[in-house]
Amino acid sequence: MEATSAGAMGAPRPDLYRKRTRRSTGEAAIRYALLAAALISILTTTGIVISLLEETVKFFGHVGIGDYLFGTKWTPLSGGRSQSFGVVPLVFDTLYLTGIGLLVAVPFGVGSAIYLSEYASPRVRKTLKPILEVLSGVPTIVFGYFALTFVTPTILKGLGLEVGSFNALSAGLVLGVLVLPTIATVADDALGAVPGSLREGAFGLGASRMQVSLRVVFPAALSGVVAALVLGASRAIGETVIILVAGGQTTNLTLDPAQAMQNMAAFIAAASRADIPTSGPEYGAIFAVGTTLFLMTLLLNAISIRFVRKYRQVYE
Repeated sequence: MEATSAGAMGAPRPDLYRKRTRRSTGEAAIRYALLAAALISILTTTGIVISLLEETVKFFGHVGIGDYLFGTKWTPLSGGRSQSFGVVPLVFDTLYLTGIGLLVAVPFGVGSAIYLSEYASPRVRKTLKPILEVLSGVPTIVFGYFALTFVTPTILKGLGLEVGSFNALSAGLVLGVLVLPTIATVADDALGAVPGSLREGAFGLGASRMQVSLRVVFPAALSGVVAALVLGASRAIGETVIILVAGGQTTNLTLDPAQAMQNMAAFIAAASRADIPTSGPEYGAIFAVGTTLFLMTLLLNAISIRFVRKYRQVYE
């Protein structure tokens, strides 16, 4: 008994500490690099918010919040009594142009995703999807001049529509073409993530391909499709160059798409190039509009996150 105890006491104790190896060192470095990337993103967003709020607060020192939020006349760069800071027309034009774009992008984008995921052969899919992805990489200035020099004079006026050189219809239609690849690509990925067993089970019950696509696969991928639509809407709301080139630089509180319109991002770009004093409300209006646009996009994303979490389906 004593010998056993002595032997146990004399045995070497196991090393419970993990020795640092080249692999563990590399994993730690990657972990810290990812943490740094996350922190940089958070700090960048925080800096943007602070810079916006600082100038926005100064702006509301000159202009009442009620006059800004509920005013129906937007002429911040005009002088004298004609100057007005009612943001309602600018917000309306932004949503109106986005709505026109989504009327084009949503049906064609979701339809393209369903076709690529459920109907296209592998060969056709390998050809069409890269084309869509390349289309999303075309510079927006190209889309802007495409709307100005081709869509308006050739298509819209060719159809007999009475539109000016700058109009909301042309800008909105091309905006939809810009957003379409984003919606199609993300929605296609969501549809492709649905397990094949659901399709096989539906086919085994005698369902047609259309029934499988619309009644089985699409509802199962609904959260991903909604995420694609929200991403496309956020892209459309913040688009600048197309509206700046083809939509005009005038706000109009009207439902007539033949009139020139200006969204919030286009106003920021146009006002930033203007010769305005940095101490006046004209300069602060740039930041106030930027804050409003930021809050609108934040609200849109918050609603989409809630919707996605509610209808997300997890498969083993």
